[in-house]
Amino acid sequence: MSSAISVSELNTQIKGLLETTFSSVYVQGEISNLTYHNSGHIYFSIKDKSSTISCVMFRGNASRLKFRLEVGAKIIISGALTVYTPRGNYQLLCNSIEPFGQGALALAYEQLRTKLQIKGYFNKALKKELPIYPKNIYVITSNTGAAIQDMKKILSVRYPLAKMILLPTMVQGESAKDQIVFNIKKADQLASKQKDSIIIVGRGGGSIEDLWAFNEEIVATSIYEANTPVISAVGHENDFVISDEVADLRASTPSNAIEISTPNINDLRIYSDNIYNEFQNRYRQILINKTNEINNLKINFEQHSFNQKFNFIQSNINQLKVNFNQVFNQVLIQKQDNIKSILTQYEYNNPKNKEKFGFAQITKNNTIIDINTLNIDDTFNIENVNYLYNCKITAKEKIS
Repeated sequence: MSSAISVSELNTQIKGLLETTFSSVYVQGEISNLTYHNSGHIYFSIKDKSSTISCVMFRGNASRLKFRLEVGAKIIISGALTVYTPRGNYQLLCNSIEPFGQGALALAYEQLRTKLQIKGYFNKALKKELPIYPKNIYVITSNTGAAIQDMKKILSVRYPLAKMILLPTMVQGESAKDQIVFNIKKADQLASKQKDSIIIVGRGGGSIEDLWAFNEEIVATSIYEANTPVISAVGHENDFVISDEVADLRASTPSNAIEISTPNINDLRIYSDNIYNEFQNRYRQILINKTNEINNLKINFEQHSFNQKFNFIQSNINQLKVNFNQVFNQVLIQKQDNIKSILTQYEYNNPKNKEKFGFAQITKNNTIIDINTLNIDDTFNIENVNYLYNCKITAKEKIS
């Protein structure tokens, strides 16, 4: 009869046998009993219709996991069997995990996108407007790539008035996300001290793995929390990353980011010339209008000035004098004519003038009378300058 061995020895032998035999396995199953531990380790089980096996993914491998495990999700695990000797339990030690039927990166992308959408990171109402005339453009990208050279060239031609500040950043690899976050915060802090600044985060094209740093949650959060407007310019026109949706504006390429964030200086020159010409024309027209107003006021003032009023009154006085003189002369001439007429009649009727012609004045009771009124036996007087004759009518005969 063989000698008995201890439990520890048995578990140790089982551990050696299992870990040697199943040092590399691929297992497919459905996740259950999932726990994300504070230490960074992930504990869960996978199962099928008939069996269950415990699994663990330690912090080192878990940090490289692109998507988040969820209960009920089907996965494929690459790992090895290990035995926990004190308890005699065996479990599957996970080195990597892929979603069943779907790429890990694609699943991670959809999971993060859904999470951030719920948190409001994509809310268009929260998007910040870009300044019309940016003064400072903080560019977060690699200083060795072709993207930055294209951006510099376009900016120098399109809008040289803006200043480009490059923050050299690793945009690919495991540590890229941390550098991107650090430089976004740094650029935002610098921009807070200067008005009309923007931040461009981006890189040239590449595979989904190359662009993955811009799908990281910490990068999305740093963009969302930035007070400075952020443009995401990652890859080519057909490349879409999480940072595109979180940023205030998406550019199809890094070069396009410069084009959509700056005005064309040639357009500004034309606009400036048009403004200048319009100003000149308006100024000239205003000057003409004001000159006419002044001339009209001058004429109006002259018409109503004291000199003009005095001249007007003086003219009226002169006209009155002329009218008065004319009327006076007319009246004078008329009176002179009347006097002449009276004198003429006087001369004609003066008895002294009548004596020469054989005429005398017939009176009665010292009153001149009409001789035709006398009858027979009437008495009357005939007088001239020298004599008075007493007469009596003895006969009266009518001449035919």
